[in-house]
Amino acid sequence: METFITGEWKRTLDERFRVTLPAELVQAVTDTNGETILVKERYGCLSLWAAADWRKRLEDGIGLIKQKIHAGRMEQKWSTVQQLGRLLSTRYRDVRLANRSRLLIPEGFREFLDIDGGGEVMLVGAVVCAEIWNPRAWLEVLKEDMPEFGPLFQRLTD
Repeated sequence: METFITGEWKRTLDERFRVTLPAELVQAVTDTNGETILVKERYGCLSLWAAADWRKRLEDGIGLIKQKIHAGRMEQKWSTVQQLGRLLSTRYRDVRLANRSRLLIPEGFREFLDIDGGGEVMLVGAVVCAEIWNPRAWLEVLKEDMPEFGPLFQRLTD
């Protein structure tokens, strides 16, 4: 991993659900072919990944699951496998950034983000990806997680 994405920016979605990304985010979430993946993370939050990075992680995980299925180790877990399949089917989408910086948030992702056209969003660097947050959801996460920053940093740097 070469990129270490950090930063926080407030942006406005236009009426057509487009948001302009800062240049440093564009560079971090676009692979060498200019491809980006948009992912549903948690209600009120979408993430952007360089497509090659996302596909590698996804293919590695799916490969392990396929091995377990072929080895007969998932026989008692079919409902869980189906749940994963349903979530995987709707979780991500390839997107292109117009003019190298403008993202159109597609249907299905708009509802998940829960922001109307013309509303504000927060763009946040999350080290390995960039996130697009509903400001209310982002504030809730900050209130919950910020007191743990010191211990978290200490655990990761020990």
